[in-house]
Amino acid sequence: MTARWLADAVLVLHGLFIVFVLIGAVGVARWPRLAWAHLAAVAWAVYVAAAGRICPLTPIENTLRRAAGEAGYDGGFIEHYLLAAIYPDGLTRGVQIGLGIFVLALNFALYARWLARRRRASDRP
Repeated sequence: MTARWLADAVLVLHGLFIVFVLIGAVGVARWPRLAWAHLAAVAWAVYVAAAGRICPLTPIENTLRRAAGEAGYDGGFIEHYLLAAIYPDGLTRGVQIGLGIFVLALNFALYARWLARRRRASDRP
């Protein structure tokens, strides 16, 4: 039972990491020091997507699921949990690259907005 709970915890952690990568820049507006952790997370996510890698959390979750007597799964987190809902035809290399570009563009826009607000605030007398 412990292995199953740990596998579920890794699953939640993985999901939270993805959310942090996507919208962590929103938190940077409130906590600017968060930018270093967020930018590192974005860099890792873009690398994983661009290189066609699987995040290390996926094999950890699979190992724990198998230890709990459950079946693991092939592929990565996105393929297993999100692909059927978001990309029913399958995750292709082009889609992975597109996801990486989307993550970069979204975060570029969020950081640009944050920096513009900071500049306006510092320009006020």
